[in-house]
Amino acid sequence: MKRAIELAKNGYGKVSPNPLVGCVLVKDNEIIAEGWHKKYGDLHAETMALSIAKEKALACEMYVTLEPCSHFGKQPPCANAIVKSGVKKVYIGSDDPNSLVCGKGIKILQTAGIEVKTHVLKEECDKLNEIFFHYITHDTPYVALKYAMTLDGKIASHTGSSKWISGEKSRKYVHLLRNKYTAILVGLGTVLADDPLLTSRIENAKNPIRIIVDTNLRTPLSSNLVKTAKEVKTIIATCSYNKRYEDCGIELLQVQKKDNQVDIKNLLKKLRQKNIDSILVEGGGNINFSIIKENLFQKIYAFIAPKFIGGRGKSPVEGIGIDDMNDAIKLKDINYKKIGEDILLRGYN
Repeated sequence: MKRAIELAKNGYGKVSPNPLVGCVLVKDNEIIAEGWHKKYGDLHAETMALSIAKEKALACEMYVTLEPCSHFGKQPPCANAIVKSGVKKVYIGSDDPNSLVCGKGIKILQTAGIEVKTHVLKEECDKLNEIFFHYITHDTPYVALKYAMTLDGKIASHTGSSKWISGEKSRKYVHLLRNKYTAILVGLGTVLADDPLLTSRIENAKNPIRIIVDTNLRTPLSSNLVKTAKEVKTIIATCSYNKRYEDCGIELLQVQKKDNQVDIKNLLKKLRQKNIDSILVEGGGNINFSIIKENLFQKIYAFIAPKFIGGRGKSPVEGIGIDDMNDAIKLKDINYKKIGEDILLRGYN
């Protein structure tokens, strides 16, 4: 199953909004075939492994990270293919919460006389698909906040200088995250201050869908995001309209207004309707606070650099703030990782 988990990770950035799945076929204690879901619409992990094994699959044992599907989608049901192959036993990591599957795949296998063992390395397999599980059971995408700050809690100096707070290795890690998440979201302030591209600059990576939160359409037409909108899908979430942006290749997404700003909750629902399963937020302090105060995030990546700048620089979370320390938002399941000279703190809401 550990091997199946590693195989599944090959699908990062390619299978959305489908889950990551890996599969291993074993006979006489030897691996005879492997498979993983390579990209959306392509063969599922189980059918890929079975197509490699062919008649050798008879009387094999299968290890698969997620319950085999039981419905027709872009591909036929994997559970039926497993029954037809003659596999004798199936080890499954995670249950599939999708109502189209949700125990039905297991039932097909058991009805056919195949022995099934569930919850093998379940915690690791569930972690693999935390995005998919949230997406399939909620009305919003999976939202992760990412920022880099100094030891004194600044994301920019009092002059607005912010390049570079984190080190080179941390920045490479961020590009891996941009490949992992379907979309990347920033506020107008970030566009005006940094004029970013928001692409994933690693080999064979896909670029995330770029989303700008811009209530009154003040994004400069000369900005990098607008100039490259015909090459990389770009959405401006707004409460205004200007055809010039559409002429540049921008998709204007009309969103409800709340407190004279884009209603973030309404925006996330609209993005979910567009089959956007996950968003990496790299916005400024106000966007971050808007998401945090509405309890709309699932995960945080905080890069902490061993630097001090002092002064009245910008903070990663701003807005009006929380009045009482007893009401502070607390993370859980926190872990730390050293990346170059920086510390990466990861935690969950």
